[in-house]
Amino acid sequence: MSGDSPIVRFEHVTMQFPGVLANDDVCLDVRRGEVFALVGENGAGKSTLMNLLYGLKKPTLGEIYVKGKPLGQRHNPLKAMALGVGMVHQHFMLVPSFTVAQNIALGMEPKKRGLLYDQRRINSDIVALCERFGLPLNPEDVVGELSVGLQQRVEILKALYRGADVLVLDEPTAVLTPQETEELFSVIRRMVTEKNMTVLLITHKLGEVMRLSDRVGVMRRGKLLGVVNTAETDERQLAAMMVGRDVIFSELREGLPGKREVLTVRGLCALDDRGLPAVKGISLTVHEGEIVGVCGVEGNGQTELTECIMGMRPQTGGTVTLNGRDISRLDPRRIRALGVGWIPEDRLRTGLSAQATVTENLLVGKQRLPEFSLLHVHYRKGNARRYGEKLAAEFDIRSGGLQLPMGSLSGGNMQKAILAREFSFDSPVLVISQPTRGVDIGAIEFIHEKILEKRNAGCAILLVSADLDELFRLCDQLTTLYEGQITGRFAAGEIDKEEIGYYMTGGRQKGVLEG
Repeated sequence: MSGDSPIVRFEHVTMQFPGVLANDDVCLDVRRGEVFALVGENGAGKSTLMNLLYGLKKPTLGEIYVKGKPLGQRHNPLKAMALGVGMVHQHFMLVPSFTVAQNIALGMEPKKRGLLYDQRRINSDIVALCERFGLPLNPEDVVGELSVGLQQRVEILKALYRGADVLVLDEPTAVLTPQETEELFSVIRRMVTEKNMTVLLITHKLGEVMRLSDRVGVMRRGKLLGVVNTAETDERQLAAMMVGRDVIFSELREGLPGKREVLTVRGLCALDDRGLPAVKGISLTVHEGEIVGVCGVEGNGQTELTECIMGMRPQTGGTVTLNGRDISRLDPRRIRALGVGWIPEDRLRTGLSAQATVTENLLVGKQRLPEFSLLHVHYRKGNARRYGEKLAAEFDIRSGGLQLPMGSLSGGNMQKAILAREFSFDSPVLVISQPTRGVDIGAIEFIHEKILEKRNAGCAILLVSADLDELFRLCDQLTTLYEGQITGRFAAGEIDKEEIGYYMTGGRQKGVLEG
């Protein structure tokens, strides 16, 4: 760190929403040239506090200072950027149809003679910026065709292009592969050590906090419980501060998987959104009471595989069978009616409706039941409300009220709502993608217990995750994918995390290509 002078200061900051005290008298100093991590449970107030700094909201009480200047009630993102504050949100704010250059320069486009968009100059400026920070990108690539990791890179460069020297990263590794995470860490270290920048890191991954940060602030239910030097604490202490108890990942395995094949995929082929082959002859089988994990660098066919199984994407070859019945050509509603539950990787795009209420989202799939719908005409609000309250209590979904829009919840609470809805069905099959992306350590423990409970009750589970710790903790079998093809299959305990990385990147193949 270059010095102890505060570059950002929160003085008695309180943020009150209807029914929710999001930030409660927060006092915090952040120093120039440090990585400051902010941790806490979902809904603890971390993102809200950073949104106040960036000007997306105004505090109810208190004051925020940047470089000694009070932000005041007229603070907004434009003023934040002028003060050198940039923010990369958990859910990216990019225009998919625009190029990398168009997204980065949006609103600040250089002009020829003050009139015409100067494409050559912006491309040159972005290439120079990429080289300066070690974030290579092609300015002319269309953002919607980039991997999630590269899209995040665009977001970071967009902030740097605007002169940010205080960078807020909200759950930056939630959508990244291990390789992309390491690349991001290298960039952050370079920003701090070489450019004397300040990085405020919101994350639930305590291993990353210990590796990357200088200091850690712990929040719980809107309050800042304390700030500790990272070198003077450990993961267990931080986890206990976050959730108010010790967090222990227990094993709930009981017995062995059954012999009956429940979900079977044979020779499955499909195209991606660009019309290119994404799934190339994949075959796999999931038995009752078994968790089969799919691991690979993101963008190697995992998304298309699960969408084909759920009827969300047309197949170009192969079959999917459920208990011996071919479901390859059925629509999603009929597949779900046959007993296949789905937790998609993108909660905002395919997992929920941000505009609908929390209760309405929890009810999806059951809204036509007589308990909630009289003759498919009259909506039984009271029954729906009580059902929503029951699930919210069971899964600890924190909101200002179940009649508020789902989009008002934190990302982690949105994820818990999707899990609550899907786990409420007595489904013989669950297709789960990234179940703990963006949720806190206490919720991860809870979600893993629920998944294992389903497995032990006989559910056949196909689990796709970018978190190798998660896959190794939960799965009975592991299947590696590379460029839409299976490169290896392994029983639990047969391979370690380091070796499996070679199969995930195509460096090795086990030679087992049939399910």
